[in-house]
Amino acid sequence: MGPDTPPETTSNTSREKLRADMVRLASGDRAALSDIYSATSAKLFGICFRILNDRREAEDALQDVYLGLWQRADRYDPARASPISWLATFARNRAIDRLRSSKRVRDALPEDAAMAVEDDAPLADSVAEDKQRDARIHQCLGKLEKRQQGAIRTAFFDGATYKELAETQGVPLGTMKSWVRRGLAALGKCLGSDNE
Repeated sequence: MGPDTPPETTSNTSREKLRADMVRLASGDRAALSDIYSATSAKLFGICFRILNDRREAEDALQDVYLGLWQRADRYDPARASPISWLATFARNRAIDRLRSSKRVRDALPEDAAMAVEDDAPLADSVAEDKQRDARIHQCLGKLEKRQQGAIRTAFFDGATYKELAETQGVPLGTMKSWVRRGLAALGKCLGSDNE
C-alpha cells in the first residue's frame, strides 16, 4: 500500500486481521489472544479507566475482559458488529459490573454516564497500522550503510543537528549532509518498494 492508498484501506486490513484473530480465538488458538491483546488493550483499558476512575480497578477489569474473552470468544458474531465495537462493549460491561460490585462508587462515573463515555484513544486499527509502519521503517533503516543509518537515527530519533553529527563523526558538514541525504533517498526507495 503506497502513499496514495486511502487510510480506510489500511483500516479495513487491520479490522480484518482483528476479525480473523477473533475467529482463531473462538476455535481455541491461544496465540490469537496475545495478538488481540496487543491490538486492543490500550483502547479497552481507556474505556475501563474512564468508567472506574481508578487505575488498579481498570487493570483488574481489563484482566477480566481478556479472561472472559478467552471463555466466550465463540459468542462474537462478525455479521453483527466490528471486532473492536464488540470488544469495547464487552469492556464497558465488565467495568460497569465491577463498578456495581465496588464500594468505591462515589469516586466513579455514574452508570448512566458510562454509556456516553467518549474514548479518544486511538482505534486498535490505528495502533496496529502504526506498529506495522514503525516496524517497516526500522527494517528499512537496517538495510542502510552503518554511517547513514547512524546519522539518520541520531538526527531524527535523538534530535541531533547536522553540525553536531559532523562534529561527532569528525567529518565536514557537507559530507554529513550528503550521508543523510543519500540515506533518506535509500530509505524512501525501500519504503516505496513495499508499496508497489
